[in-house]
Amino acid sequence: MTWWEALLGNRWLWTAIVASTTAQLIKVLLILLLTGRWRPAAFMETGGMPSSHSAMVGAICTGTGITQGFESPVFAVAAVFGAIVMYDATGVRHSSGVQAKLLNELIQELKDVVREGFAPQPIRVLLGHTYLEVLVGFLIGIGVGLVSFKLLH
Repeated sequence: MTWWEALLGNRWLWTAIVASTTAQLIKVLLILLLTGRWRPAAFMETGGMPSSHSAMVGAICTGTGITQGFESPVFAVAAVFGAIVMYDATGVRHSSGVQAKLLNELIQELKDVVREGFAPQPIRVLLGHTYLEVLVGFLIGIGVGLVSFKLLH
């Protein structure tokens, strides 16, 4: 088997990709349902409901646990990696997004006061996730992992 065939046949990788894609599709559909706006560009955005990163690590953890054993070192690595990703999504990334939003508001207020010669560019707001967004993403990942490794096996 070539490396390319091995890569294409890596069920754990594809399960994670399917979980992430599913979460991103749900995000686009939720925006449509809640706002009535079709925003397919949201498929490529970070932040929002649900967390595709959490879905991805949820799927990896589930698939690894089912196939390698929940007591295995490989599952432990996947679980620790998953915990770090989800902690980062709700902690550092979420805080950075809130701070960027506040800085942009401050810049706008300063533009209104100073007006001439003050033209800083707004900071790109990369939102993290709330605990609920991470939880829902993680549950989507578990669901996709169960379908891939239990129902389709």
